[in-house]
Amino acid sequence: MPTLPYAILEAPSTLGLATDGVEHLPGRLLGLGLAERIRARRAGRLAVPPKHPVPDPQTGVLNSQAIAAWSPKLADAVETMLDAGEFPVVLGGDCTIVLGSMLAFRRRGRYGLLFIDGNADFFQPEAEPNGEGASMDLALVTGYGPPHLTDIEGRCPLVRPEDAVAFAYRDHEDQEEYGSQPLPKDLKAIDLPAVRAMGIEVAARAAVDHLTRKELDGFFIHLDADCLDDAIMPAVDFRVPGGLSWAELGAVLRVALASGKAAGIEITIYNPRLDEDGGAGRGLADVLATALGTAAP
Repeated sequence: MPTLPYAILEAPSTLGLATDGVEHLPGRLLGLGLAERIRARRAGRLAVPPKHPVPDPQTGVLNSQAIAAWSPKLADAVETMLDAGEFPVVLGGDCTIVLGSMLAFRRRGRYGLLFIDGNADFFQPEAEPNGEGASMDLALVTGYGPPHLTDIEGRCPLVRPEDAVAFAYRDHEDQEEYGSQPLPKDLKAIDLPAVRAMGIEVAARAAVDHLTRKELDGFFIHLDADCLDDAIMPAVDFRVPGGLSWAELGAVLRVALASGKAAGIEITIYNPRLDEDGGAGRGLADVLATALGTAAP
């Protein structure tokens, strides 16, 4: 099978969060040798607009105009890597970077989204207590939310709901407490209880089978560090008990990459400021380096 070289882009946005810290994710993973271990070209670091502490009065979303304006710039940078025949590895940042990443693929065709996240991230603005776009990103990228965030460049939705898989989320109690809108019926949901019932290999293959249907040109992988078990990944701002083991996450990534249809990956939400002994970062760098190898199928 032909392979693609990796290129790492730093996209340290915290526009989707009220807090800071995740902007240090790229520096920590690069400091742990991720680029060298996967033989990736360093493709640069995107400047991020300043944040504002008050949500946009029209939408109730923090930094919504800045996110809408910055996402095409991220998409441009991702497309530059794609044009060079490279496999983008985007180091965030918070989860709203998925809008820029998927915009790049939306410009090029019909791509799916493997959304590996401890949270479903399908809140509507009026139900999100802090107005954080990082709790709404799966909704926004599939066309649910304020038009200037869902219809960027007139391309709504950036990924069709039926072309997305929400994988391993476990925030059911939080969704119920705050009144998150439900996932659409045509968006494939394999939550953590389903992963446990099916087994990780079967669940991963079910997700990837859905994203390798002939009508799709490929799929992008969104990886939020909070998908991992809280006991091994405490360095996230919103903690929920349970989650995937290192081995389970590695298995999902291996199945996805082995399909030959994965077209890029982004890593979000790991906060080095909360990683007191550095163990969470080392584990994340290790699982990524092992799963990705030195080239992408």
